[in-house]
Amino acid sequence: MLFLGQSIPVLILARVLQGISGAVVWTIGLALLLDTVGPQNLGKTIGSIFGFISIGELAAPVLGGVIYKKAGYAGVFGIGFAILAIDFIMRILLIEKKTAAKWDEKAVGTEDDSEQQDGGTATGEDGDDNEEEPLLRKKEEDTYKVPEGQSKVVRSLPILYVLKDPRLLTAFLLAFNQATLLATFDATIPTEAEELFGFDSLKSGLLFVALVVPYLILGPIAGWAVDRYGPKPAAVLGFGYLVPVLILLRLARPGGTSAIVMFCALLSLCGVGMGVIGSPSLVEASYVVSQYDKANPHFFGEQGPYAQLYGLNSMVFSFGLTMGPIISGGLRDRIGYGNMNAVVAMLCLITTILSVVYIGGKPKFLRKR
Repeated sequence: MLFLGQSIPVLILARVLQGISGAVVWTIGLALLLDTVGPQNLGKTIGSIFGFISIGELAAPVLGGVIYKKAGYAGVFGIGFAILAIDFIMRILLIEKKTAAKWDEKAVGTEDDSEQQDGGTATGEDGDDNEEEPLLRKKEEDTYKVPEGQSKVVRSLPILYVLKDPRLLTAFLLAFNQATLLATFDATIPTEAEELFGFDSLKSGLLFVALVVPYLILGPIAGWAVDRYGPKPAAVLGFGYLVPVLILLRLARPGGTSAIVMFCALLSLCGVGMGVIGSPSLVEASYVVSQYDKANPHFFGEQGPYAQLYGLNSMVFSFGLTMGPIISGGLRDRIGYGNMNAVVAMLCLITTILSVVYIGGKPKFLRKR
């Protein structure tokens, strides 16, 4: 419809269908991901995935512009059709872990090992139980217990009750800001490069390499750290690190090779921060929802609330991708590129503070009060 459409209503309908299909694929994909890798490997897997997503989000618009310039409208959609064909074949060949477990005893053993490993991490690193542990577990279960007498709307969509939890809301805020940052870079780097250095679409696209490569390399490493130490350190350090780095982008000035190198270096520093913040949001959200699921095994149904969670995450992330260009474009036109990045840096600072308070649970010095 996008390729053949010749009227505004047809193109609008095509975009709506595109958005619906994207949301469905994203939600099902994340549910399959959790089922396949398990909670103990979710961080590094999500970090790797967002590294590749960043390549598409940041490079695709510029690459599409270059292809359109060289090969026209048909060239852009030709590549899109080819990628969709490969994707469709891979989906047909996909075998779910639960299906594989019926035929492969090793898959069953791996699933059992994952559950044991997940249970082991819940009891502490040393794996030794102590006298206080049953009391602590009971207190934690009471925290996540859903009271009886919930409304019909909540019973139909149980994830709505979990939205009262500030940890989950903060995790969604992390996802929103991550998407907003991606969209901000996507919207402003080409225009700023054209204004500062006179770059065309191809040269502007090459600037994204400086941003994406650190993201791609550090994503799995930061994800491993999230799996090992929890999401709080990565969220606090990642967003806190981005505050001064984004402010430093105001140093970009017109000029020759030295000015271009400095701009690329600043973008690389931003890529480091983006790599660190890639996985804490989903890992934290998945943990919070899993605690509610364990404490209320019948409230969320046999399959649990994970599909609902990832659907909401998809909505939040897409909202960030939508608002990013609007916010950044409007601010850049009104107050300039440097001040725009200062405003975005303040959003990262607020996110850092909220991450300290809520991500991974309140710190000890706040619990005593």
